[in-house]
Amino acid sequence: MPIIEITTLTHPGAEIFSSLTEAQLRRSIDSEQGIFIAESPKVIRVALDAGYRPIALLCEQKHITGDAADIIARAGDAVVYTGSRELLASLTGYTLTRGVLCAMHRPAPRLVEDVCRDARRIVVIDGVVDTTNIGAIFRSAAALGIDAVLLTRTSCDPLNRRAVRVSMGSVFLVPWTWIDEPVEVLRSMGFRTAAMALTDNSVPIDDELLCAEPRLAIIMGTEGDGLAPSVISGADYVVRIPMHHSVDSLNVAAAAAVAFWQLRAKG
Repeated sequence: MPIIEITTLTHPGAEIFSSLTEAQLRRSIDSEQGIFIAESPKVIRVALDAGYRPIALLCEQKHITGDAADIIARAGDAVVYTGSRELLASLTGYTLTRGVLCAMHRPAPRLVEDVCRDARRIVVIDGVVDTTNIGAIFRSAAALGIDAVLLTRTSCDPLNRRAVRVSMGSVFLVPWTWIDEPVEVLRSMGFRTAAMALTDNSVPIDDELLCAEPRLAIIMGTEGDGLAPSVISGADYVVRIPMHHSVDSLNVAAAAAVAFWQLRAKG
């Protein structure tokens, strides 16, 4: 693969790392599905292991034969841009990446039916827009046995650079896709739906009938307002996590981790 030493972050081709917004990356003319950026050798390796295809790398000179050596060896004909530490340190957030960035092709969108075909436990992320929360939910989903993640189109992109970083690459490990009208679609596929919300008719998260459901979709709502009334009224269960010390609720990412553990498929 070509290795190109740059002296400016506006070098042709290197601008994908320095000046393109997330929206511009998604609409990139260089790829039918767009581009996303993965940071740090560990996260990039997870993406490569999952079959994601690299386009270009940006790394410090010392990492070419160091932390990035095995990545470069696996990157095929991807271009490697390199420069001095001083140059790359001028890239916002670069000091957090351990010296390696990788631009990768976005995968083609998957059908909901394909993502959920063999799933027993899935999560629906409805309107969550904070990238940190998206990344944390994916990390918990991968760790705690969630088979698939579905996102409404009002939610943040899981391949947002920060979401990928916070997830530690878990966005590459759990099948995911976008969904419209999740309650109706999932019910037609044999799932019972559990809306996480505080209402007068909610059941505790350790409810025996809820935990025994063979196929369950856990619906998590926005950071501020929670789930829309129409989503709550349409769900098969409305579920609460019992609180103490006058705390009214948990952050959506923390609540997701609790729900995934308690409602995990048994046996």
